[in-house]
Amino acid sequence: MNLFLVGTIIFVIIYLFLNWFAKTSSKKIAQFLKRLAIFLSIVLAAILTIGGKFLFSLPFLLILLTGLKIKGLTAFQMFQLWRLIQFLRNSGRFSQSQFGRTKGSSSISSNDAYKLLGLKKGCSKEAVVKAASKLQKKIHPDVNRDINTEELSKLVNEAKEKILKEIV
Repeated sequence: MNLFLVGTIIFVIIYLFLNWFAKTSSKKIAQFLKRLAIFLSIVLAAILTIGGKFLFSLPFLLILLTGLKIKGLTAFQMFQLWRLIQFLRNSGRFSQSQFGRTKGSSSISSNDAYKLLGLKKGCSKEAVVKAASKLQKKIHPDVNRDINTEELSKLVNEAKEKILKEIV
């Protein structure tokens, strides 16, 4: 039924367009096509201006993800980790200058801890421990010796401790 309706709508649109095309002079058609080209150019420019930062960085990120050897993480999970690290860097909580020093458990907020572990507020202790251990199995430095995942592992432990303190 839906295909019949869509086909009818498409047929009517094509009929109206061809009818207009047959009755209109070539000068009006040329003006219409010029206006359409200008309008589409402006729309494309707006899309690339607003979303260009993300559109052009995502393919580069996916190319980099193939070079990483983190076992067990899907591309979507790696993208989520990358977004979280970018968020933490922008908020000043996870930067290169912080790698050399130890930090207290107060450096991560509870919202960030829940986001990192993929949990919602009000979850049980078992869910927190299960989510943290599942993530640790994938990023722990003993499992991934090829790359440096110590800071990510510390961040996961810190998030788990923060949530467990709130639950108790």
